[in-house]
Amino acid sequence: MTLIYEILQYSWVATIPLLIVAVGGLFAEKSGVTNIALEGIMLFGGFFGIWTVQILERNFDMPVQLIYFLGLMAGGLAGLLYSLLHAYASIYMKSDQIISATALNLIAPAFVIFVAKSTQRKFIDGAYGDFTGGRQVQFTSEFIISEFPILGKIPLIGDIFFKQMYLSFFVGLFVFAMAWFILSKSRFGLRLRSCGENPHAADSLGINIYRLRFIAVAISGALAGIGGVAFVANTSNEFNATVVGFGFLAIAVLIFGNWKPSRILFAAFFFGLMRVLGQYYVRIPILSGLGIPAEFYRMTPYIATLIVLAIFSKNSRAPKALGQVYDQGKR
Repeated sequence: MTLIYEILQYSWVATIPLLIVAVGGLFAEKSGVTNIALEGIMLFGGFFGIWTVQILERNFDMPVQLIYFLGLMAGGLAGLLYSLLHAYASIYMKSDQIISATALNLIAPAFVIFVAKSTQRKFIDGAYGDFTGGRQVQFTSEFIISEFPILGKIPLIGDIFFKQMYLSFFVGLFVFAMAWFILSKSRFGLRLRSCGENPHAADSLGINIYRLRFIAVAISGALAGIGGVAFVANTSNEFNATVVGFGFLAIAVLIFGNWKPSRILFAAFFFGLMRVLGQYYVRIPILSGLGIPAEFYRMTPYIATLIVLAIFSKNSRAPKALGQVYDQGKR
């Protein structure tokens, strides 16, 4: 049972960044804007969020979880600002959405590596030394919460959800709940969905398509930036200019989830579980005894992505106007 609890806990650690980023992509695509720039935005937000964590822990005596929360917010703000490039180009300049998003994916790694090499100094005995010349942004804080008071004592549920967990787990659940409510129950969500299904009909009712799409892409960028920080902080002690394809995996989660919040949660957990099995197979006697090379297990989440998309993508129903450049003068 201990092994099962560990696998479930680690699965949630991998699931939450995927869930947050996929929900961000959901906002953009429900409005009709394709956002394959999630990888680049994750990278951009992750860098600035972890850099904020590094600055706060080195210069201020603050609670660890507050540092983590501020890092998440900084990453979200950075992701929001970066996504505005895609929003402006694809909505107001009417450029091709795929090309615009691809440009962001290409710019992000080069930019963050350049900034990291230009700003990172050795930090020894409370003082800054020479520039390291590397692209790593390191931090020392441990953000994992060993056990939540009272809640961690609940049988079964406490072991899975309230022990050895990160603050981002609850941020992710809050983001998911808010996304479900906004998209399903609010007037803003109804208008947003109408922009992605039939923007000309929505425009005839007085809805500002450009403004709503711009807001949706900004929300998408903010959530992708938060997801980037959560991924780095939950899986490493340094930012190393990569999110190992989680942004593209979040797009697969979005498609597998058929652009529906509840299904996206299930899809994110599925891919998170596949990633954990690929990393911790040595702890599972059945898998470790097969004698399969470790590289095969590391490929597991990506192989699962290809198989799942091949099977389920035919039945997926994207918003009808997804990827279409809106021109108010055309009907």
